[in-house]
Amino acid sequence: MKRVLLICVAMASVMAATAQTKDTTKNWTKGGLMGLNFGQASFTNWAAGGENSISVGAILNVFANYKKGNNSWDNTLDLAYGMLQSGVAPLRKNEDKIDFSSKYGRKAFNDHWYYSVMVNFKSQFADGYNYPNDSVVISHFMAPGYLLGSIGMDYKTKDNSLSLFISPLTSKTTFVSDQKLADAGAYGVTPAKLDTATGKITPGEMVLNQFGAYLKFAFKKDIFKNVNFATKLELFSNYLKDPQNVVVNWENIIGMKVNKFLSASISTNMIYDHNIPVPVKREVNGVTVLGTGPRLQFKEVLSIGLSYKF
Repeated sequence: MKRVLLICVAMASVMAATAQTKDTTKNWTKGGLMGLNFGQASFTNWAAGGENSISVGAILNVFANYKKGNNSWDNTLDLAYGMLQSGVAPLRKNEDKIDFSSKYGRKAFNDHWYYSVMVNFKSQFADGYNYPNDSVVISHFMAPGYLLGSIGMDYKTKDNSLSLFISPLTSKTTFVSDQKLADAGAYGVTPAKLDTATGKITPGEMVLNQFGAYLKFAFKKDIFKNVNFATKLELFSNYLKDPQNVVVNWENIIGMKVNKFLSASISTNMIYDHNIPVPVKREVNGVTVLGTGPRLQFKEVLSIGLSYKF
């Protein structure tokens, strides 16, 4: 819980510092959103059963966009971290996200198409576990970490509410900075190998390089008064191996503003990556067998809390 409070205080400090700074450069458009979400349930002599629980989550979304003449430069940073305490179970994270994107564009023709170069980085802050097993780490900072560089064309509206970036030339690098995970071949890296001749083990590789095509579609709009909808779809196909296994990352969020400081949101995230195995149960001759394999991952979060837009 101390880690949660420290992160919340840090994000609140960033918000306060940013909110007090006014943009005096006409070519820049800056802003962001900071939120603290809380959830709590308590049961005393409750006949129907239940577990006491408390959850705290913090988000910080900031952007800085530059436009002058035929040049544009769009930058976004999305951070999220949340912790959950339920019953007698140990404190565990239920949200963890680092997502930074920077895109430079040079006008190609009319007011919507740009020749563009984009860099994107994704990872997470803290260790992750396959609960209820909390003894084996399955992820942490830079395990995995994703670095993507793309060259392509970008179509976007003048108000930046819609963007379609298409790149036939994209480099994607996956980092697994934990040797145990790398030895197991986690997140698609080459696993450790045993040399039968010498009896030595070749450690697993900690980096996976891919080259392929990439598409990113982003859209945001106020659909009703004080209700905003935003969606982001990313697709990647690796030319070098199994290009039919398209990596999918699709995020949606509906944000509802109650007043200046209170808000509610519903978010979903759907991921498919053939290189990320997830636990799978199979029935073999009437016996349940545990294994792993690629599957569609889905997450949904409903949150109510404090927010501040600047």
